[in-house]
Amino acid sequence: MKKLVLSSGILLGMFLQGWAQDTTKTPFSDIETNWQNGSDRRDSSIFHNKYVIPYLMVDMNYTHSYNNPNDNTVIGSTALARNNEVNLSHLLIGAEVNYENARAKVTMQFGSRSQVIPRNDLSPYRGQYKLADVYRYLSEAYVGYHFNKWYGINVDAGLFLSYIGLNSYYQVENWEYQASFTSDNTPWFFNGVRIQIFPTKHLKIEPWIINGWQSYGKFNSMPGLGANVTWNPTSSFRILTNNYYGTDAAGLPQRKRFHSDNSVLVRYYNNPASKGISRMAFSLTGDVGFEKGGGVNGFKNGDSAQGPAQYFLSAMAYNRVWFGRNKFAWTIGGGVMTNPGRYLVLYPTGQASPLPDPNNPTQTEGKYPFSANPGDQFKGWDCSTNFDWMPNQSFCFRVEYVHRHASVPYFAGPGGVTSPNGYTTTPLPPDWRPDLVKSEDRFILALLFRL
Repeated sequence: MKKLVLSSGILLGMFLQGWAQDTTKTPFSDIETNWQNGSDRRDSSIFHNKYVIPYLMVDMNYTHSYNNPNDNTVIGSTALARNNEVNLSHLLIGAEVNYENARAKVTMQFGSRSQVIPRNDLSPYRGQYKLADVYRYLSEAYVGYHFNKWYGINVDAGLFLSYIGLNSYYQVENWEYQASFTSDNTPWFFNGVRIQIFPTKHLKIEPWIINGWQSYGKFNSMPGLGANVTWNPTSSFRILTNNYYGTDAAGLPQRKRFHSDNSVLVRYYNNPASKGISRMAFSLTGDVGFEKGGGVNGFKNGDSAQGPAQYFLSAMAYNRVWFGRNKFAWTIGGGVMTNPGRYLVLYPTGQASPLPDPNNPTQTEGKYPFSANPGDQFKGWDCSTNFDWMPNQSFCFRVEYVHRHASVPYFAGPGGVTSPNGYTTTPLPPDWRPDLVKSEDRFILALLFRL
């Protein structure tokens, strides 16, 4: 079957979403984007169906922590779940349907991410019907309509991927496997309404009216409001900003959250025919946010009524070098984060219990939950390097080394976070506590496939 050759990964996605085949009216059709961190690296598709486009992704990993936790549990990661085991992290299957500008997409997810990601959303504890179970096996699911205005307008409602923090939800699109704190501690999905407006060929404006910050439901009566603006004028430069405002603390409608995520990507060398260095690029991301009201006070410590400071500052930077006609790549980078109040920290698991404290619906599950009270401090930094082999556009083999450090005990230590022998069925001695330490080193092997 002859391949449909497209100019970029973004153009491929737009075509698969049913946009006009006239590339003079298709956004970003004249530039390359498949080198960008967080983007589809494919430039062609084997599928030709006009109405239905199937999807398949497989993400397998093996990771080893030098802390050697006795229960094999990975702490503080949305990409990894189990140490010293071959793990199916993500299996995605689905399809996109387009008919006369009507659009729909459904992708099902299985593997450890279907457990790891929903557990970071505590909104289902408001009300009934167990929304975390209802949506657990859905990665994307939306329906909408495409309007032929300017370079296109899409109006969709459903469950969407979030790109706050630059990294994609799909590891095959990212330069690194274990995301830096900036991306790993910001949302991976939205549930609500998304409007994509393309007023020019190189500009996207995307407003959101959503349930909240990575939440299937709403914590309070106010919806989350936000927007993405992406400007991609050339094949070598991209800049984007994501901004969000909402009320995301259970039972505290007066506590408002603001967050701004900003990234720039630059490809500073490109010679795709070279057997030596064929491409070089870097990405830089900076986030700033805060919560104010309801007992916390943004960037400044207030009086007893206002409460302590509660904010989020982070940055991450990565540089990537491709070799051998883009068949190999080496990436190095890392980031820093500070988050007083810990309102965006991924909570470590404690020894399992059926539900969190019913009087504190924002508390993480577990008998020994991680403290996230106003004034609690958390700072972290990380660095990583990896090497990729990409024999074709659908397969990637990655080996990665990661070091992470936190200002408080956070990562799983040798004693694990489950029980003295690592099993959930073991009764807990009165003096037992999860073994948390401040640092971890690990290596990761990953097989990534996309069709």
